[in-house]
Parts: sequence; structure tokens; C-alpha cells
Amino acid sequence: MKQYDKLVFVSGTDTCLGPMAKFILKSKFLLEDLEIESRGRVVLFPEPVNQKAEAVMVSHGITMKTHEATQLEEKDFGERTLILAMDWNLKRKLCEEHTYVENVYTLTEYVGCKEELNNPLGGTLADYGECYERMEKIISRLVVLLNEQELLNG
Repeated sequence: MKQYDKLVFVSGTDTCLGPMAKFILKSKFLLEDLEIESRGRVVLFPEPVNQKAEAVMVSHGITMKTHEATQLEEKDFGERTLILAMDWNLKRKLCEEHTYVENVYTLTEYVGCKEELNNPLGGTLADYGECYERMEKIISRLVVLLNEQELLNG
């Protein structure tokens, strides 16, 4: 039996890192069906993804045009949902603000990376490109982990 039914990437506003992680993971092969979403800790209104993030993703054959920022809610947490925050500060806030936090990790913590992701917000297109490259490597490690868990639990 698979460990999780749903995975939610959480970023501050759900317009850059979270959606990038979501769409990179959706482009990968997983052994088991997994609902993959992204949410923002503070989303005042639905807005599209960051234009530089979209441009970098498109250059790698992935579009995020269908994504609109969505607020993280208590119903997003649960025993069968893996919550991956984009950084330690965000993870801490999620653990303070929500009740079911047993499955809350940072993305890098979950895959065993010591180095955090840098948020390119406000940076150059090259900064977004570097962020994509790092995120792609981390998401590839995540895919291996999720598939290994499926094989062990299956």
C-alpha cells in the first residue's frame, strides 16, 4: 500500500518555487498515482506564476500557464498527505499554524540535501535558471525516494 495519496509543495505565495516543484514532479515517472499540488501560505487572490519562472520552465519544455496561486488550508493536511515546504522558516510557520504536522518537511530535508533552495524572486532570468537546475536535481531525488517507498510498501 502506498504511503501517501497526495503531495503538496508549499511556498510563500504559490507563484514561483511551489509551482515549479509541482510541474517538474508532474513531468517525472512515478510508480504509483499521486495527486500533486502546490499551495501558498499567504495567497490574497488567485494570481498566475512568476513570468521569469514560467519562461525558464518553458525553456525546459514545461508550462505552468494553467496554475493559479491557491491558499493552503487545514484540509490540505492529513495522514495520507505529504507536505513539503520550500524552506525551514516556512516549515516552522506551518508547524505553528496547523494541527496535523506529522508529514511536514522541507523539500531538501525530505530528500536528504543539506543545502537549501535559493528563492530567485526579484533576481535575473539566470537566477531563475539556476533555481530550476537545482530544483530539477532535488525533484529527481524525490522521485527515486517516492518510487523506493512504493516498492518497499507495495
